[in-house]
Amino acid sequence: MISRATRESGPQVKGVSARPGITLISLDHWVVQHDDGFVIRALALFRRHAVGVALIATSPNNVTVTLDPDEPVDVEARQALLDELSALCHVRVVEGCAVISLVGRRIRSILPLLAPAFRVFEEQQIHLVSQAANDLNFSFVVNQKQMPRLVSRVHDSVVKGGTAGGTLGPTWEAMFDAIEPPATRHRDTWWIRRRGDLIAALGDRQHAFVYDAATLCAAAESLLSMPSVDRVLYAMKANFNPGLLQLISAAGVDFECVSPGEVQHLKRAVPGIGDSRILFTPNFAPRAEYEWAVAQGLQLTLDNLFPLRAWPELFAGVPLFIRIDPGQGQGHHEHVRTGGVQSKFGVPAFEVDELEALVERAGARVVGIHAHAGSGIPDPDNWRVVGDTLARVAERFPDVEVLDLGGGLGVPDRVGEPPFDLDALDAALAEIKTAWPRYRLWLEPGRYLVARCGVLLARVTQTKGKGEHSYVGISTGMNSLIRPALYGAWHEIVNLTRAEEPATDAVTVVGPICETGDRLGTDRMLPPCRENDILLIANAGAYGRAMSSRYNLREPADELIV
Repeated sequence: MISRATRESGPQVKGVSARPGITLISLDHWVVQHDDGFVIRALALFRRHAVGVALIATSPNNVTVTLDPDEPVDVEARQALLDELSALCHVRVVEGCAVISLVGRRIRSILPLLAPAFRVFEEQQIHLVSQAANDLNFSFVVNQKQMPRLVSRVHDSVVKGGTAGGTLGPTWEAMFDAIEPPATRHRDTWWIRRRGDLIAALGDRQHAFVYDAATLCAAAESLLSMPSVDRVLYAMKANFNPGLLQLISAAGVDFECVSPGEVQHLKRAVPGIGDSRILFTPNFAPRAEYEWAVAQGLQLTLDNLFPLRAWPELFAGVPLFIRIDPGQGQGHHEHVRTGGVQSKFGVPAFEVDELEALVERAGARVVGIHAHAGSGIPDPDNWRVVGDTLARVAERFPDVEVLDLGGGLGVPDRVGEPPFDLDALDAALAEIKTAWPRYRLWLEPGRYLVARCGVLLARVTQTKGKGEHSYVGISTGMNSLIRPALYGAWHEIVNLTRAEEPATDAVTVVGPICETGDRLGTDRMLPPCRENDILLIANAGAYGRAMSSRYNLREPADELIV
C-alpha cells in the first residue's frame, strides 16, 4: 500500500534498494581536467560498442561508470571496448559490485539527516557515489559480498531511524499477512492479555497512562541476570513515577539522575535510599549544582572541561566520573544521538590530554569513565565499541575502576521487529571484560526498562473525513505524548474496545491540541472507530508523562499501575 499522505509529505527517504551483479569501469587519465573532450570521446566508445552505462562520476583525473545490468554485453564487444579505452587512458575493471541506493524525494535537501547512513559506509571500500539528477536517489557502489549487511544497516539507520517517517503503510510482512482473510491479529503482548484489566482500570476517565508492574520487573531481571554486567542504573529521566521507582529499586537496580530535582524526587519516592545508589550526571549546570552534589557525597560525573578549568577548587580529593564523547552518536533520531561533534555531551578525544592535566591540577581522582551514544540503538556491538574506547581512555587514569557504557538499548516498536539481543550484548561485554579485566562494567538503561510496561489509553472524541483523508480524534495528544511530534517516533496504536474486529480503515490519529503536528499516528489501520472507544498507544512508558506539558492548558494523562 502506498499512503496518500505521501502527497503532502516533505523531503524524505522512503526506502533502500540494492542490486548485485554490477560491473564497474574506472578510467584514469592525468589530463582529464585539461582535456574537455576526454569524457565525450570515452563515452562515445561505449555507444559505438552498444555498452550501456547506468551511473557515471567524474573527477579531475578519473571517470568511473557502472555498466547497465539491463543491457547484456557481448563478450567480444566488451573486450573491444576495453581495448579502445586502453588507448586513451588506464582502464580498471571491477567485477562483483553492488549498488545500494537511498530512494525518496528531494534527497539533496535532507543530506544532513542522512549522516547515519553515510557512517555505515565509513569502513567500506566505496567505488562510486552518485546522486540522481532528478533528486530521487543517492547511490553507493560497493563490493557485492557486503551488500546484505550494508542494506540492513542502512535501512536501520535511516528508515527505522525515523527519517523516512510513517508514510509507507504496512511493512512487507504485513502486506503478506494481508493476503489472508482480513482479521485483526495482535502480537502476544501484556496489554492484549490484560485487555479487560486495562479497560476496567481506565473506568470513567478520558485518558491515562497505565503501567504493568510485571513487565517492568521482567525487564529489570533480564538486565540484572547478564553475567558481564556488574551494575545496572536506571536513567530516571525516562519515567519518574514514584510507584515505578519503588519497583525498580526493589528489583535491585540503582539510579542515574541528571538534576537535583531528580535526586530529591527519588529520595521522596524511595525513602531511605542511600547516596551510594545514585550517580549524578548534570549537563551545562550552574556551579551551585556541583557544589551541592559534592556536599551530598553523590558520585558526580563531569561531561566537559569547563568545571575543571573554572572551578578546580571544588574537586580537590573528589572521586569523579568523566563522560567521554565516543566520537559518533547512534539512535532513532538526531535529537537522541548523544555522541559526535554535533552533540553537546561529553569530552572529545582531542581534549583528553588537557583533561588529564586539569584533573591533576585540581587534585581530583578519576574513578569512572562514562559514555552514552544515544537511544534506540539496535546493534549490541555498539557497546563493545564504546567499551573499547572507554578502556583506552581509562588507561590514562590509574584510579579508574568502572567503565559506564550508558544505555540506549533498542526497543522494538513495530510488529515483526526482533527484540533486542541481550545474549549478543552480554557476549560483546564479555569481550571487553576479557580484554580489560580490571574494570567493572555498568549499564544505564532508561527506555529499555520502562517503555514496554506503559501504554497510553485515550477515548475517541470525534471522527472526521476530509477529502481522501480520515481522522480519528482522541481525548489527549502531544501534551501527554510528544515523542511522535518531537522525534517522529512510531508507536503501535490499536482500538482496544474493538480489538477483535478487522482493521479496515486507514486513519490518522490526532489529539485535541491546537497544532498540526499533534498526530499520534499517520495512516494507521484500525477498525471503524466510534465515540468513546478506547485507543491504546503502545510503548508509552518512557518519555511520555515525563515529557508531558499543560500546553493549551490541557492536563496531561494521569498514571495508573496494574
